[in-house]
Order: sequence, then structure tokens, then C-alpha cells
Amino acid sequence: MRRAIALAVRGLGSTSPNPVVGCVVTDAAGRVVGEGFHLRAGGPHAEVHALRAASDLARGGTAYVTLEPCNHTGRTGPCAQALIEAGVARVVYAVADPTPQATGGADTLRAAGLRVEQGLLEDEAEAVNAAWLTSVRLGRPHVTWKYAATLDGRIAAADGSSRWISSPESRADVHRLRAESDAVVVGSGTMRADDPHLAVRGVEGATQPLRVVVDTDAAAVRPGARVLDAAAPTLVAIAEDAESDLPDVLRLPRAEGGLSVPALLAGLHERGVRSVLLEGGPTLAGAFVTANAVDRVVGYLAPILLGAGPAALADAGITTIAEALRLDVTETVRIGPDLRITATVTKGA
Repeated sequence: MRRAIALAVRGLGSTSPNPVVGCVVTDAAGRVVGEGFHLRAGGPHAEVHALRAASDLARGGTAYVTLEPCNHTGRTGPCAQALIEAGVARVVYAVADPTPQATGGADTLRAAGLRVEQGLLEDEAEAVNAAWLTSVRLGRPHVTWKYAATLDGRIAAADGSSRWISSPESRADVHRLRAESDAVVVGSGTMRADDPHLAVRGVEGATQPLRVVVDTDAAAVRPGARVLDAAAPTLVAIAEDAESDLPDVLRLPRAEGGLSVPALLAGLHERGVRSVLLEGGPTLAGAFVTANAVDRVVGYLAPILLGAGPAALADAGITTIAEALRLDVTETVRIGPDLRITATVTKGA
């Protein structure tokens, strides 16, 4: 199952709006004879790739799958039926499928006489598929807030200079995060200060994410902005009453200090976005935290001290320590000279 999860990771960034799934097939003696993962939406599912690799050796064997085999016919056939026809004797899956149209695969397998087990490495498999599971359960994209800061929490110096707080290695790692995301979101402040490009660079075969700029008054994205080039698609979110000549805009209701974050996420979800990488500054990050719309935080901490300058997070509506947003740290790793900390929002927070 751990190998199946590692295979599933390879589909991040290319399967949306479908889940990432990995599958390993062993023969009757327990030897690995086939493996596969879901490469892209509309293509064969992980089980099909693994069964093709295993061929007749799958008969009497076991299939380990990160997600309950689907039970419906969409752009591809039901994986539950494929496993039955391959003669697999046992199926072990990590996470139950929560979608009404696809669930029931386990019941179909049991009805055909297969032994079925659920829950092996469930938490690890859930973490890999967090974007898709969030979109199904909450009806909005999964949001990762990424920031780079000094060890004392500053994202820029007192004069506004910020290039470069993080190391080249950390900046390269951010491109990996972009490649795993359906959309990258920044605000008007970042647009004015940095004129960011937001496309993926240095990741071979990457699917470019949708570049999204939250520009309430349609004043920050001007002709010639780097996000308007042809490297990746771009969407500018503006207020309903704002005037704009931009080719692709998303008009949203105003909220205190800007645009409605829930409306923004709903609009992106309707466009097939299942994962968002929030790269905006402290004001936009504060708006997302206030809206309870941050699921994961990835912070790059550089061994630098500034002592003054803007903090990573602006007002998030938290006034006392009792209201603090508690996080579960899931990983700490050195990236060049920096420390990358990954944390998820505590359930129920």
C-alpha cells in the first residue's frame, strides 16, 4: 500500500478534477506483478494500468489500491468490474470513495466473491488525495497557503525589499508546489510590488496551473503584466461593479476589505479547480484564514533576522490566544539553508 501511495503522488497536478490513485497488484504468492497510477483525467485508472502490467498473473492475487475502486462508467469503465474480470481474489483499499456516483465498488467486489479490506494506511492515502477529497466533501478547492519568511517572521524588510529572503533551493521547491496545484492565487498588492509570473518553471512535463489574481477594483493587472503572457492561463477576479477590458475575469461580490473568499473558491471550483496554492501577501492570507479557507500551510523559514517589516499574516480576525488557529505539523525538512515546515489545520478548528 505504501508503494501504491507513492505511485499516486506521481499523478499530482495532472489528474484534476479526478483523484490521484495508485495501485499495486501481487500474484497468489504475494509477489508484485503489476503497478500503475492514474496519469490524467479521462485516461485509464490506476487499477487498469496495474492489471495490464500483471496480465494473467493477477489471477488469484491481491490488488492494493489507495482509493475504493470505482463502481460507475464515466469516461472509463468501472474498476471494480475490471478487478473481477481479471480474477483477483482480494482487494485492499485505503480510503472509501465519498462520491455518490462512484461509491459501492467494495460491495460489488464482495458480491462477486472477492475478499475486501478497507483502511490500510488510510491517513497517508487521505493526505495524498487531500485536494480531491476536500472538493468532494466541502464543495470548494483545497487551499495551501505558501509563504517565505525570516526566522523572526518577516516577509520583507522595513523598506519593502524582499528579494531574496528564501534560498534558490526553496524557490525551486515552490515551482514543484505550483506544478501540483490547479491554480495559483495572488492579490493586487503582490501584483503591484512584484509583477509575478506565477507559471511553473524547471519541472519537466508540468501542467501549468491557472494563474489567478484577486484584483478587486481591476486596477492592478495592467497591459504588459507578466501574468498576461501565453505561458499559462490567467483569470482575474474583480468586483461585480468594477470595469475591466481584460479577456477573462471572474466577477464576485465585494466583502469587507476586498472580495468574498467563499465566492472566489466557489467560482474556481465551478471551473474544475480542485487545489489552490495561495501565494498572496499577508492581507490576502488573512482574508483566507478569516474565511476558514486554509487547509494546509507551507512555510519556508530562512536563517535571517530583520527585526522590522511586514509579518507573514495580517489581521485574520483572531484577537486572543484562545482563538488561535491550531496546526498539526506534518513535516519539517531542510531545503538548502532554509527550513520548510508543512502543517495542516487541526480538524474542528
